[in-house]
Amino acid sequence: MATMKEIAELSGVSRGTVDRVLNHRGIVNAETERKVLEIAKLLDYQPNKAGIALAAQKKKIKIGVLLFGAENPFFDEVMDGLHKKLEELSIYGCAVIERRISFDLQIQLATIDDLVKEDIHGLILSPYNDPAIQEKIDALWENGIPCITINTDMPDSKRIAYVGSDYHKCGQTAAGLLHLFSGDYASVGIVTGSHNVLCHEERISGFTSHLHAKHPNIRIVDVVENNDDDYQSYAVVSDLLDRHPDLSALYFTAAGVYGGCRAVLNATLQRPLKIITFDAVPSTCEMIQNGIISATICQQPDEQGALSLSLLMDYLLTGKLPENRCIYMDLSIKIAENL
Repeated sequence: MATMKEIAELSGVSRGTVDRVLNHRGIVNAETERKVLEIAKLLDYQPNKAGIALAAQKKKIKIGVLLFGAENPFFDEVMDGLHKKLEELSIYGCAVIERRISFDLQIQLATIDDLVKEDIHGLILSPYNDPAIQEKIDALWENGIPCITINTDMPDSKRIAYVGSDYHKCGQTAAGLLHLFSGDYASVGIVTGSHNVLCHEERISGFTSHLHAKHPNIRIVDVVENNDDDYQSYAVVSDLLDRHPDLSALYFTAAGVYGGCRAVLNATLQRPLKIITFDAVPSTCEMIQNGIISATICQQPDEQGALSLSLLMDYLLTGKLPENRCIYMDLSIKIAENL
């Protein structure tokens, strides 16, 4: 195994300089840094795990986690996966500060500032889709606080990675499922969480573009927002069904599924609705088993949480950026027969 001493000798610099380069402990001439990193790579240098753990314990690393929806069970599963990974990383003495908020730009900006005041070293964030959030992520990076976006992305920002689904593909998958269930003719209502969350918008975009290209006789009659809230979802779906009595299908792009399905159950319908949703939270599984939801598309929330923390800690401990800046989850389709 290569040592810092060997890298120093081959680079023609001191061991202290090698230490600063490999552990990001100070300013080093760009050409010197390039040479040290190149030789370390050639020698397949691997940091000493015991030394890394000791340094991390002294540093007392704190990770901020900022997610949407205090009542959204999907993010409960994200946090379950993150906490399991936190136990695996217990040797490093890392602490997590979690915040759950509503879809509100100013609240998200203020909460990020509050987390920075807690002296976080990195941030895992589901970003509100606004330029102010991109600017905030970029400013965090410039101030030495790396960010990983989770579940929804801010692709033009200086985040070090995105962990979640390919949401355009999610929408295309939902469109394909709807065609399988409904045939060539259907009238569809879309129930989304927020137009200010990129993943919700991309699920709509993938869905609509696929229908327009492949199944033009499946008609989208309306798009309504529920802010991922079951009570709001009940209200907007009830209104949607009243205004469009000929509706034959519903497509939920986000949470609020249980409230929306309760509205369907309480409505007088001309025909049973085909309903496509996302995620296999307990209330959604119940609706599938009762024949209310036709199918749901799953996106591994526990893996999103675990992988986000793992990638961020790896960067904070070793300075190693993720090899892939977009890590997409595999999609799986659940129906009553394979729950």
